[in-house]
Amino acid sequence: MKLSRQFFNRPTLTVACQLLGKYLIRKINGKTVRAKITETEAYCGQKDKACHASKGLTPRTKVMFGPPGHAYIYMIYGMYYCLNIVTEKESYPAAILIRSLELMHDPLQTAGYKHNAQSEMPNISLIKLNGPGKLCRELKINKKLNGIDLTKSKELWLEDSKEKIVSSRIKKGKRIGVDYAGKWKNKLWRFYID
Repeated sequence: MKLSRQFFNRPTLTVACQLLGKYLIRKINGKTVRAKITETEAYCGQKDKACHASKGLTPRTKVMFGPPGHAYIYMIYGMYYCLNIVTEKESYPAAILIRSLELMHDPLQTAGYKHNAQSEMPNISLIKLNGPGKLCRELKINKKLNGIDLTKSKELWLEDSKEKIVSSRIKKGKRIGVDYAGKWKNKLWRFYID
């Protein structure tokens, strides 16, 4: 079942934890790709110096100030896209970065999409897309999808997996690449399945 707006309209840290084990669904060339979310990273409002919205409302961050359940997609290093999901109430800018996914087989091949040979993705039954840039590249997620409503989209959405991740398997860590954020760099707002 597709995740509802109510799911995303809750505290960001709660949603970031509860996204673990859920499925990101992407339509590519008419085929459906299902990938389990295994790592997330939370960004919580304008006070959070690691959050893009800490500098206020800009054309880039406008989506973050909108309703929950929308995709916030931006480019890093001039070459990689990152997928975030907007959370909490409208006008409170918070989002969750999807850091890694697991594919149980290689649906990218069956979708007629040949992944980059340098991506080191062996043709085995379990494929890990670890890294927000890599998963966006492999699933063809780019700026064209920025702002889409993930609760209504037929191109990209999230589903409940019915899988319960026991709390002992959920680990916390510091967010990656936010050394500039002062005390906010030490927040344990990255969640992953052990």
